[in-house]
Amino acid sequence: MSLIQTLTPEIQKAIQVVFDTTIEKIEFQATRREFEGDITMVIFPLLKQIKSNPVELGNKIGAYLVENVKEVKAFNVVSGFLNIVISDDYYMHFFNTIKADSNFGFVSPKEDDTRGEAELSEVKAVMVEYSSPNTNKPLHLGHVRNNLLGFSVAEIIKASGKKVYKTQIINDRGIHICKSMLAWQKSGKNETPESTGLKGDKLVGNYYVAFDKEYKNQINELVAQGKTEDDAKKLAPIMLEAQQMLLDWEAGKPEVIALWKTMNQWVYDGFASTYQNMGVDFDSYYYESNTYLLGKDVVQIGLEKGIFEKDPDGSVWIDLTEDGLDRKIVLRSDGTAVYMTQDIGTAIQRVKDFPDVGGMVYTVGNEQDYHFKVLFLILKKLGFDWSKNLFHLSYGMVDLPSGKMKSREGTVVDADDLMQEMTQTAQNIAEELGKLDGYTETEKAELYRTIGLGALKYYILKVDPKKRILFNPEESVDFAGNTGPFIQYTYARIQSIIRKADFDFESSTFSVAEISLHEKEKELIKVLALYPEVIQNAAHNHSPALVANYTYDLVKEYNSFYQSVPILGSDDEKAKKFRVQLSKKVGETIASAFGLLGISVPERM
Repeated sequence: MSLIQTLTPEIQKAIQVVFDTTIEKIEFQATRREFEGDITMVIFPLLKQIKSNPVELGNKIGAYLVENVKEVKAFNVVSGFLNIVISDDYYMHFFNTIKADSNFGFVSPKEDDTRGEAELSEVKAVMVEYSSPNTNKPLHLGHVRNNLLGFSVAEIIKASGKKVYKTQIINDRGIHICKSMLAWQKSGKNETPESTGLKGDKLVGNYYVAFDKEYKNQINELVAQGKTEDDAKKLAPIMLEAQQMLLDWEAGKPEVIALWKTMNQWVYDGFASTYQNMGVDFDSYYYESNTYLLGKDVVQIGLEKGIFEKDPDGSVWIDLTEDGLDRKIVLRSDGTAVYMTQDIGTAIQRVKDFPDVGGMVYTVGNEQDYHFKVLFLILKKLGFDWSKNLFHLSYGMVDLPSGKMKSREGTVVDADDLMQEMTQTAQNIAEELGKLDGYTETEKAELYRTIGLGALKYYILKVDPKKRILFNPEESVDFAGNTGPFIQYTYARIQSIIRKADFDFESSTFSVAEISLHEKEKELIKVLALYPEVIQNAAHNHSPALVANYTYDLVKEYNSFYQSVPILGSDDEKAKKFRVQLSKKVGETIASAFGLLGISVPERM
């Protein structure tokens, strides 16, 4: 039970006893550093119901708490704020309850079974969609932020007590795939990933680039012959061939389907390698080739309900002007679906496939904000009760300082190259610091990868998703400041302390009668106590940044403790054992929080 959960009913009781008044909500905040106290109650909201001045009110509530609540040791009132001092006994007891809890901070879905009917929608499973690439090129820097965010939010929601399904929809059909297929047919000489030694997604991406190059050449030739640029784009022979190939695919032409399956599989194998390297995974996959016809039947239902309207040319629309949006097409006049129709159908299909799903999170860049507003509103108007639990995890672009990293075609940074570059950057810095005596080459390589990917992930995830990021590789691998490596280094330092503790420190349980808590120990336990609430807030806000920055705060507090009190050097045997216990729990909490961010921690650095 958290401190707020402990104090709230006691303060409500105090107000009932002293003022004969019932208060529903008590507002708390952290005590400002210049005042004595561990938690602060905000008194101003009570003045609406209780006729008194805030100082008198605070003094009466404080006096009641000191007299009647064993956890409260003292208090002071500063204008409209009641600063409450909590007994060391409370903190020691709290630490003893969590020190052996390997799932500290996490809520298991089973614990939610006790909730009432009204809260069942809160308990239902959540499907988190992320990555969702096209199959015509490798994953790039934008996909890195998408994958890291989606994976982390899924892990955080799971830790908050909900069942989670991770999914993606793969854009495996359309003209862009046909472009790569056609270029391969024309100039591929039957190349395969095996024959070239290239990852499949890179090989297919090369052919997409080759198509584009030839297409531009043909446009230039037609313009030179007197055609306008617009006409040249439409009449270029290679584009006409690609459009014919798409028609052949839609008609199910066997040789086109066979090549499509082969080249897409190359890409899937390449993606799988990138995902494994990045440390993200999925529970299910949706393919646009299977979903692009979904939603058409829903359009008919929408017409019958009067939600959609048909124009004279046969196209179907929804008018959202009364909702502050515009008219949106859901079916073209030729009867073909648009992306919105597919997304409507896919959302409905997912709930059919996973009946326990009661909400979905879509990890998609902020250029699609309007699309998701419309999608969620349409699903609401169609009467799906789960539509109220849909969330667009919108995020900003990732920019690189110019010239910092090489990129193919000078535009897009490849995800594999980025991860390799980060590992190399970590190696360069680690070699400069020269702290790796006694490591085998394999151990060094693994450590560089752990530090490099940890730096990349933390740098991206510590920022609020909505903000644009300027990613600086060197800055991210700094071993000081709010970085992944700084936190990893503190974790490794703690593991070193545990390895050196050649005595049994785990079996003892201490009370304040045996050891008095140092102020730094108490502050550290206070930060540890925040972890469960941080997970719940991060899940509610879909923000890994809250977990990342909490971990940094915990590490700063630990380093302050480490510098202020002797741990293994303490003369007091009980204090020594307790401090190793405390260090161990901080280490476990760092590893747990970093696990939610998809970041590994090294046992030594």
